[in-house]
Amino acid sequence: MPSLGADMEAGTLVEWLKHPGDGVTRGDIIAVVDTAKGAIEIEVFEDGTIESVHVKPGEKVPVGTVLALIRGTGPERPGHPPGHPSAAAALRTPPAAPMPNAPAVAPAAPAAPSPAQAAAREQPGRVRVSPLARKLAADLGVDLTHMTGTGAQAAITREDVERAAAALKTPAPQPPAPPPDRSTAMRATIAAAMARSKREIPHYYLSTTIDISVALAWLRKENEKRPITQRLLPAALLIKTVALALRDVPELNGYWIDGGFRKGAGIHIGSAISLRGGGLVAPALHDADTLDLTTLMRQLQDLVARARTGSLRSSELADPTITVTNLGEQGVESTFGIIYPPQVALVGFGKIMERPWIGSGKIEARPLLTATLSADHRASDGHRGGVFLTAIDRLLQTPERL
Repeated sequence: MPSLGADMEAGTLVEWLKHPGDGVTRGDIIAVVDTAKGAIEIEVFEDGTIESVHVKPGEKVPVGTVLALIRGTGPERPGHPPGHPSAAAALRTPPAAPMPNAPAVAPAAPAAPSPAQAAAREQPGRVRVSPLARKLAADLGVDLTHMTGTGAQAAITREDVERAAAALKTPAPQPPAPPPDRSTAMRATIAAAMARSKREIPHYYLSTTIDISVALAWLRKENEKRPITQRLLPAALLIKTVALALRDVPELNGYWIDGGFRKGAGIHIGSAISLRGGGLVAPALHDADTLDLTTLMRQLQDLVARARTGSLRSSELADPTITVTNLGEQGVESTFGIIYPPQVALVGFGKIMERPWIGSGKIEARPLLTATLSADHRASDGHRGGVFLTAIDRLLQTPERL
């Protein structure tokens, strides 16, 4: 069961798309898992054959539980370096072998009633009750009408009344509680992650105001050349500038794990996406620094569509090395976000607003954008954060190079 973020503790297997004996290649979708963020497609990262599955559809299991075993196509290796997923799986205790079927034990036949008891059951009329039992039944609210006693001649005894009273006290089974609303569950999951972030991460915050008149003018001219379906949004430029700026300040691109910084294997930008039912997710745009703007725009639109229909892949939720959030469409001028652990930084963009700006010795109305950085002081400091924001500003002044 993969971890799809620091806030995930368990997931429910919905279905297997591959089965024992099926061949798989890296990138194949082999299962669907339900989490607080929705139904997530689980990818496989090895070529080989599914040897066995260890979790059935409908089962909820903790993160790290072995879901299936895949036999690779290459020669068997004696082991893996520490931290490799296969090494972790090898160290886990294998599932216990199923117990052999025990011989069926025939249920004991009920004891035959005594002649007196049988006679009492067959003869209608007054129920035989000892005086003590009758008084106790009245005190405990036990109805003696249809009881059959265990005493002499089927008389109802004190013990019979006490057993009946105990049965009355046993509460009736309650109907199962309805499943929690997904948006409520997601809100609780986000709350837990953000509480952990503020509790454990020493945040520092920086902001800068950027004149993006050059970028918007270039974007206008570029979109005039494109069909409507391929036009670029400012969000694509902003994500690309963040990705390129991270090349200059790599200590903002990665994770804080086990007391130290671990650089990301690539620049995978998590783009915060609000969901129609409430809550948000931040799936990754993989290797965003290497994508041209057309490809980046197309992948961003695809991520938004699949996030809102619940068809994201596990790697898209597990791989982000930094998160970008843009609340400009909501009219927000600036946003100082909370870092999503174990990431070490979050970049925020606000609304593009026309404001007075001093340039070349005169005051002009210019479209301005506030860019903010929330960063983990254990992994970087304010000086390096400032270098990063300056790099974003510089890149936006030469949009044709993006």
